[in-house]
Amino acid sequence: MDTADKRYLELLSNLFPTKAKASAEIINLNAILNLPKGTEYFASDIHGEYEAFSHILRNAAGSIRLKIDDVFGGFLTDAEKQTLATLVYYPREKMALILDGETDRDAWYRKAIIQLVELCRVSARKYTQSRVRKALPDDFAYIMEELLTVRSDDPNKVAYYNAIIDAVVETGRADALIEAFCHLIQRLAIDHLHIVGDIFDRGPAPHVIMELLMGYHNVDIQWGNHDMVWMGASLGQRGCIAHVVRNCARYGNLSILEDAYGINVLPLAAFAFNAYAEDPCVAFALKGSPELTEQEYELNRKIQKAMAVIQFKVEGQLIDENPSFGLEDRKLLDKIDYERGTVVVDGVEYELTDKVFPTIDPADPYRLTDEEEAVMHRLEQAFMDCEKLQRHMHFLLDAGSLYKISNSSLLLHACVPLNPDGSLMEVDVFGKKYAGRALYDVLEKYVRDAFDSPDPALRKRGRDLMWYLWLGQGSPLFAKSKMATFELYLIAEKEARKEVKNAFYTYINDEAVFDKIFEDFGMDPATSRIICGHVPVKVKDGEDPVKCGGKVLCIDGGFSRAYQATTGIAGYTLISNSWGFVLATHEPLESAQAAIESEIDIHSTKRLVEKPDRRTLIADTDKGVELQAQIDDLKRLLEAYEAGEVAERA
Repeated sequence: MDTADKRYLELLSNLFPTKAKASAEIINLNAILNLPKGTEYFASDIHGEYEAFSHILRNAAGSIRLKIDDVFGGFLTDAEKQTLATLVYYPREKMALILDGETDRDAWYRKAIIQLVELCRVSARKYTQSRVRKALPDDFAYIMEELLTVRSDDPNKVAYYNAIIDAVVETGRADALIEAFCHLIQRLAIDHLHIVGDIFDRGPAPHVIMELLMGYHNVDIQWGNHDMVWMGASLGQRGCIAHVVRNCARYGNLSILEDAYGINVLPLAAFAFNAYAEDPCVAFALKGSPELTEQEYELNRKIQKAMAVIQFKVEGQLIDENPSFGLEDRKLLDKIDYERGTVVVDGVEYELTDKVFPTIDPADPYRLTDEEEAVMHRLEQAFMDCEKLQRHMHFLLDAGSLYKISNSSLLLHACVPLNPDGSLMEVDVFGKKYAGRALYDVLEKYVRDAFDSPDPALRKRGRDLMWYLWLGQGSPLFAKSKMATFELYLIAEKEARKEVKNAFYTYINDEAVFDKIFEDFGMDPATSRIICGHVPVKVKDGEDPVKCGGKVLCIDGGFSRAYQATTGIAGYTLISNSWGFVLATHEPLESAQAAIESEIDIHSTKRLVEKPDRRTLIADTDKGVELQAQIDDLKRLLEAYEAGEVAERA
């Protein structure tokens, strides 16, 4: 045994100082390896739709309702099962409604607790008692563990079991215990949550989703381009700020900035109202049907135009500062003929749909006016000084990454950039070229530098690269030829607006191309898959989210209401359990209130998309590899104890 190996085993012996303790841990870990793997949930492109997303987590994409059917079978009517399910999803709110009309509250409490204990007991079967114990809230840990381990029909402990429940009711703690059991059932239903990008933009409540995720028991995030632009904005990156504010105005969601994050938009509103006072802003109608008064609608319209013009100016400056980004063709303000009201894009002249630009100097179109500069300065400070926004963005940084390899799945938001011939596309990153996994790795390094580097120049590069990740042709988060914001607003012709998707999507059913991607990421093509989002799957047109013979699973099904007309559904949840991969397709949620009061659940249909030859155990997972390595080390420690190379300690 060499010195380093002996030193390692001596350190390990601090945790397991005797043969008995080391043997006990080997036995424990071996047993865990033979448990079924935990259930993983994958969701993408949530886009601020808190109510729908939260409901999917609460009902585990319909799995909890199915478990209620399994547990209670013919013992409960369908209506009673649905009431119990709604109680599990929304315990506090549903309990208040039920008790408001209940004449014998104590009897209801006892019945509800017994039902929840039975449901929870079944939900916990595939976990170790230690794992369940760690999930119990401190206030009720002993009580809940006793109720879960003692059978209510055990003649030796019937009185004991009932006495616990009676005492809970008599001391006024039944409400809290019921809520604790409901949350435990939800937690046991989802062992690990993967968010495959785009929590932000479009929908009204990304900040509430962030709070939910920050309190979630086991979650990781693969950044989407919409997440990235908010991360950049939080660092004061002007291109990112301009997009975020403009997009909030476009969807009538300025309340996200004002109410959720306390970012004062009054100076911007005053500027927009004055600068565009007589301007009808014809090209800047709002998206969707935001619930705004006529006056609020018009103000959002003016703010949207004001920020769009500022965005085009700021982006022009950033393009000049970063020639390696290759975005020169996105500078269009200098291509406008302001007298004729036309613009030249890709060599073609188009008439502008809006010809009123009071803040643009044709001789110096990318210069901000003094008023625009003051607006941007205030916004920069507001974004950087917002404690809540900083907290949310640092959580995204800490819990997130550009990609993740987990249990033979490559999780990424959009694509691995490819050339037209299907080969890995090289992307220039500040003068050096990278492709495939190397590209992802260097981009992530720059993102982290933007937050953490002590070097101001590196932080600046990182911030600007985050803006590039939002809209650059070589960005694996964007995956299109151009961000046609200018054209979408100011040119009517569709050919000018066209955003060509990266060749990744051209080859998305070519197994040979994707096998090379897996090899580049160090994965086995025979057993690997990509799970991604970003591009809505047009289910209504017959598009299948399962691509490339199952090697690619595209799970953007339209959580965002803005895309449900495109997809024809209201989102996907991909579920990986010990029996395989199941894709749940969701119908729209009417509202959380309707779910509570009328017990209207999200209807989800499920499709088995991958089935293993045998049930997947923890031993077959990445966690199993870690546990097996621990077992091997402990066996080496036992051998060292036996050989006298390491001394036991009493």
